[in-house]
Amino acid sequence: MDIKKLKDELITYSKEIGIDKIGFTTADPFTELKSRLIRQQELGYQSGFEEPDIEKRVTPSLLLEEPRSIISIALAYPSKMKIRVESKKGERRGIFSRASWGLDYHHILRDKLKRLEEFIIAMVPEARIKSMVDTGELSDRAVAERAGIGWSGKNCAIITPEFGSYVYLAEMITSIPFEPDTSIEDQCGTCTKCLDACPTGALVQGGQINAQRCISFLTQTKELIPDEFRDKIGNRVYGCDSCQTACPVNKGKNFHFHDEMNPDPDVAKPLLKPILKLSNREFKVKFGNAAGSWRGKKPIQRNAIIALAHFKDETAVPELIDVLEKEASPVSRGTAAWALGKIGGETAFTALLKAKENETEIEVQKEIEKGLYFYSDNKGAN
Repeated sequence: MDIKKLKDELITYSKEIGIDKIGFTTADPFTELKSRLIRQQELGYQSGFEEPDIEKRVTPSLLLEEPRSIISIALAYPSKMKIRVESKKGERRGIFSRASWGLDYHHILRDKLKRLEEFIIAMVPEARIKSMVDTGELSDRAVAERAGIGWSGKNCAIITPEFGSYVYLAEMITSIPFEPDTSIEDQCGTCTKCLDACPTGALVQGGQINAQRCISFLTQTKELIPDEFRDKIGNRVYGCDSCQTACPVNKGKNFHFHDEMNPDPDVAKPLLKPILKLSNREFKVKFGNAAGSWRGKKPIQRNAIIALAHFKDETAVPELIDVLEKEASPVSRGTAAWALGKIGGETAFTALLKAKENETEIEVQKEIEKGLYFYSDNKGAN
């Protein structure tokens, strides 16, 4: 078997099937990453969505018997919508982060990896392969960095010279000893624009993130959002792009190579008030194909409530009162109470007083008290 020829043919084929960048590295353990992950764990900076076994995250041989190489792939996604929709008074809109535009990227990348696997097996029937996208054990970014896809930026994203950080990543471990590619030298230099732009200070320092403070993580949780972060979430209903849009390398980067990644504006930037009334079925129909739907309806609805408070949208008061009075979820009821207080007005105040008499959940009662405090504070200021 001519490994070099196979690699060249695989690179050519990857371009034919729409893979924007491909890189190769060894299957050696990620020793440096291990120490960083242990430190993150000690500091409590992990999100909890990661593979809990650090050894599996850094040791490819625990995932595939006698691995010889890892192939990393990257697909560029759009940073701007072709069709824009405006948020206006009475019709306020939220925003999904760019990585959740279009069809769920997990499906897109799995299809590319499957086709690569089939190509390899056709050439080397005895080859062993294990592919993974995002939810796999290995760190996509660590693999991509070592495989020469890009460098690991201070915003903890892989930054490619060609596409900036607007890329989806995936990888496959193989039993074939492909020649490794050369990694790319860090090009962030002294720039700290991503750190400066982070709304919550989640970027502790270049290359280190406290996921517990990251808006992208917070919008995916299912609990009440801590008070200190609510005003900072703005109109984000899923994810956050602040550290990407601030990056100078990303300036002017906008690629529409893949039709399935082009966003439906009414999904990527949805009207907020209708989200509060969606049934589970309606939510699945509207948002089910987006990556941002993976945590279900409730987090998106909670974030939409926070966004309506951000806009101080008085037209949303009837819908928020419905949530406060009828919603089964304490998180939704509590967030609605807080939002009604932030928006203010006599109707909101009356609803909060009524809820105070009827509410039995302690955490919701606390949010009602916050709402009443905001109302009285705002009234006093006027």
